Amino acid sequence: MNKNRSIKDTLYEQVARIAKAAASPKRLELIELLCQAPKTVEVLAHEADISMKLASAHLKELRSARLVENKRQGKHIVYRLASEDVARFWVAIRMLAEDRLFELQDALRQLSTTTQEWVGNSRNELLRKAKKGEVVVIDVRPENEYEVGHLPFARSLPLLELKNRLAELPKNKPIVAYCRGPFCLMSADAVKLLRAKGFDAVQLRAGVAEWASEHGR
Repeated sequence: MNKNRSIKDTLYEQVARIAKAAASPKRLELIELLCQAPKTVEVLAHEADISMKLASAHLKELRSARLVENKRQGKHIVYRLASEDVARFWVAIRMLAEDRLFELQDALRQLSTTTQEWVGNSRNELLRKAKKGEVVVIDVRPENEYEVGHLPFARSLPLLELKNRLAELPKNKPIVAYCRGPFCLMSADAVKLLRAKGFDAVQLRAGVAEWASEHGR
């Protein structure tokens, strides 16, 4: 094998480390969760519905590929994305899968039949309407995720608190709810609750990672 071939093989091997680290449904879910905010191993395990041991093993693989990094805070190990490029990587690979895989398209269609979606011409239109107060955008993720980053003009109204805070929302304006992205069900649940209570509510499939990928934070 000549020197150039060896160097070329090494280049592809290094890129393949990223693909290998991401080649797990749960690791992709952990990346998506970390797109929202830094989280402890305990929180990640709970939100991904896996054991602490398995969460730690997956995070070790992601850290080996330098997709995530960690830091000890007291008794806890907190993980975060190593770069905003990792969030863009997640959005890009998800969008590619959505474009190419009929099975994923079908699953998303089934999900979309359970709620109403924002049908504006663009996110810029939503931004314009929110800025003028023509619509109310609510972030139904946990408040700590909202504090790390949220859509412009959005207000924090976590799903777990929504039922008890309905009085904070106007009934004479459309409500647009979003959460962690297209695979997250919190905004769909929020829309169901709001519509059942007489609000004109729709779901925005995009989350913070998708918005940042298109517009920048």
